[in-house]
Amino acid sequence: MSGPLILAVESSCDETGVALVEGGRRIHANVVASQVALHAATGGIVPEVAARAHLRWIVPVMDEALSTAGASLEDVDAVAVTYGPGLAGSLLVGINAAKAVAWAQRKPLVPVNHLEGHVYAGWLLDPGAGEHDAPSFPLVGLVVSGGHTFLVEMRDHLTYRLLGQTVDDAAGEAFDKVGRLLGLGYPGGPAISRAAESAVARDRVFPRAWMGDSFDLSFSGLKTAARRIIGQARSDAGLSPDEREGSLPAAIVAELAWGFQDSVVDVLVTKTMRAVDETRARGVLLGGGVAANAELRARIADEVEARGLALAIPRPGLCTDNGAMIGAAGARRLEAGVLAGLDLDARPSLPLAT
Repeated sequence: MSGPLILAVESSCDETGVALVEGGRRIHANVVASQVALHAATGGIVPEVAARAHLRWIVPVMDEALSTAGASLEDVDAVAVTYGPGLAGSLLVGINAAKAVAWAQRKPLVPVNHLEGHVYAGWLLDPGAGEHDAPSFPLVGLVVSGGHTFLVEMRDHLTYRLLGQTVDDAAGEAFDKVGRLLGLGYPGGPAISRAAESAVARDRVFPRAWMGDSFDLSFSGLKTAARRIIGQARSDAGLSPDEREGSLPAAIVAELAWGFQDSVVDVLVTKTMRAVDETRARGVLLGGGVAANAELRARIADEVEARGLALAIPRPGLCTDNGAMIGAAGARRLEAGVLAGLDLDARPSLPLAT
């Protein structure tokens, strides 16, 4: 494989990621410093704490990435960095680190949309992994994370038509909220997935918000319903409504976790496959942190296989925020001539690039 070697920096939320990616596909290094343990005590991300942690880790993570790849800054052809959307303080740490490298090494600076990074994670190849075909156009992409949930149609690189998006809360945020209600801690997505695996009865039914014939999504009402359903389960078990005062039996937690997860996955998969049918897409691409959910991956895979279509799902470690996905998207932006100056600023509410 050949192509530009991109040094990519990701710091949009609570993961400090630096990667070296060749040709927009081959990963040479992908180092991530996670803040999960740091934010577990508050059950969610504290922006100021996250920004300070990025300051602590950005240089060591970059050094480790270069060492892992056996490369130096002189070997890099361009520097790509997330400039939005995300937390302003967190974004600025990565942007300023990338600017410093680009200026000192006289390398092009490539601005990358974080959401586009999740899309292009589907093109990545791990070190030493065999070649496989890149996702084929036209395709439908579903990006599901803690802050974003949307469906897009792609008919070529860097070309997006928004089909639908959440009108309120993201799916990942709903997982976090319900995880706390169930006493499973933070982050809620992986905890709910693990708990649901041990469910036996699997007959708990949570509501679905179908939003009519649109491809839009909604999870706010589901969170409200989950609070009511879990509250009733606690009452039936003789517990206080406050989840901090006593825990439900593990078997009941598992059933509730399965019911909630089933509701979210059902809506996501059904809407995605309806979008595929209506756009006549040749494949499906799944990305974002919630794309690491085993049930979602399995249900999407079954539906895609039944239609004889192609499927691109990054391995779980590439679904969550990381620098490699920014390197993949950055290579495409570099090829298209999209560069930034040293006045590049954070765009916390940046929409998906068009």
